[in-house]
Amino acid sequence: MKQSILITGGGGFIGSNLCEYFLDKGHRVTCLDNFATGHLYNITPFLDNPNFTLLHGDIRNEEDCHKAAQGMDYVLHQAALGSVPRSINDPITTNAVNISGFLNMLVASRDAGVKRFVYAASSSTYGDSENLPKVEDVIGKPLSPYAITKYVNELYAEIFSKTYGLETIGLRYFNVFGRRQDPNGAYAAVIPLFVKKLMNHESPVINGDGTNSRDFTYIDNVIQMNELALFTENPLAINTVYNTAFGNRTSLNDLMEALKKYLSLFDHEIAAVKTTYGPTRAGDIPHSLASIEKAKNLLGYTPQYSMQQGLKKAVDWYWENLKNKK
Repeated sequence: MKQSILITGGGGFIGSNLCEYFLDKGHRVTCLDNFATGHLYNITPFLDNPNFTLLHGDIRNEEDCHKAAQGMDYVLHQAALGSVPRSINDPITTNAVNISGFLNMLVASRDAGVKRFVYAASSSTYGDSENLPKVEDVIGKPLSPYAITKYVNELYAEIFSKTYGLETIGLRYFNVFGRRQDPNGAYAAVIPLFVKKLMNHESPVINGDGTNSRDFTYIDNVIQMNELALFTENPLAINTVYNTAFGNRTSLNDLMEALKKYLSLFDHEIAAVKTTYGPTRAGDIPHSLASIEKAKNLLGYTPQYSMQQGLKKAVDWYWENLKNKK
C-alpha cells in the first residue's frame, strides 16, 4: 500500500538512501532539508519522480516543520547536526538543531496526525558506560554536547508517546557507513575520510593508537531497520529505542588494513601508504559494540551485511565516484 513518508534530512547520507529505497518501493516521499550538511546532488536523480517532493526548509523553523508534516502518514526524522567534535566546537548550534528542531518536528507530527515518528538516535547515548555489548536499557553519562542532544531526543519522544499518543521509535545508529557518505569537510566520518586520503596516497590519521573499536554498520542494514520500525504491527515494538548495528566490533587498525586491502585491488600503491597516529579526540569512547537481540526479537531484524561485506561495497562505490575527483 502506497504511503506518504516525510524524510527530514533527506539530502544527507542516510536520508538520501532512505529516499531512494522508499521511492523504489512505490511510496510517496517528501524530503525536508536545508542542505547545511546534505547535498542536492544526493537527491537530484529523484527530482523527476512524480512521487518525490523536495521542500527547502529548516527544522528550526516551526512553519517549515508544519508544512512538511501535513498529509504525511509517517515521518523518518534524520535531520541533525552530527559529529562529536562539531558539538564541542559549537554546542549552541548543535543544541538548536538537534533539540529545538527535534521538538518542532514532534509537535508538527502530532498536530498533523502522523501515524508514527521514527527517528535517528545515536550510540553516543551510552556515554561513559563501559558495558559491552551495549544493551538498550543500560546507559551512562553523556560525554559530549552531541550525546546530550541525542539523549534528550529519546526523552522527548517518550513523553510525546505517553502524553499525546504519538507512536515513536528511536534507532540508535552505530557508526553507519556506505554509499553517499561525504568524505569532505572538517567533520567527515572516519571511513570516507580514510578512503579519500588513501586514494590520494596521503597518510590517514588515526586518533589514538588504533585499538579503539566500533560497531561499523553498513547503510543497507540501517535501511532495513527503518523499514521494520516504520511498518511493524507488533504493539510491543513501538514507543521504544533499538540499537541499529551489525553486532560486531572492528578496531581502527583493522579497519585501515581492510580499506588498504580493498582499495589496493584498484591501485596497488595504496597498500604501501603509511598510517599516522594522533591524539585521542575529546568526547570519544574507546569501544562500541551493540547487542541487537532486542531488534531481532521485537522487529525481526536480520542484518544482511557484515562490516567486511559492506566495506567492500562501499569501497567499490567510492572508487567509482571519487576516482575522477582525486
